[in-house]
Amino acid sequence: MITYRIFLAINLLIAAIAVFFFIWGLSDGTVSSFNAGLWAGLLAVVIGVPAGGYFLHRNGQRAAALVLLGLLAVPGLLAALFFLILMIAQPRWN
Repeated sequence: MITYRIFLAINLLIAAIAVFFFIWGLSDGTVSSFNAGLWAGLLAVVIGVPAGGYFLHRNGQRAAALVLLGLLAVPGLLAALFFLILMIAQPRWN
């Protein structure tokens, strides 16, 4: 149960970040008709995964909900860990 809540929170955070950048892109003009299809697909996935995990969990399919939420949460955690290591270690890239 706790794993489900952690994965759901991570997925909602990822969705909030994606929506923030989408709105920011709309305001500065970088989201246009040229890349609207890419944005639509990205937003459909990052909003659909937490919604699907929630509905699966609500219908009693806890294992399926964890697998679905893990598809987005695990790469998100690994990316966050990577950036945390970069901030702490401050590697030289030359």
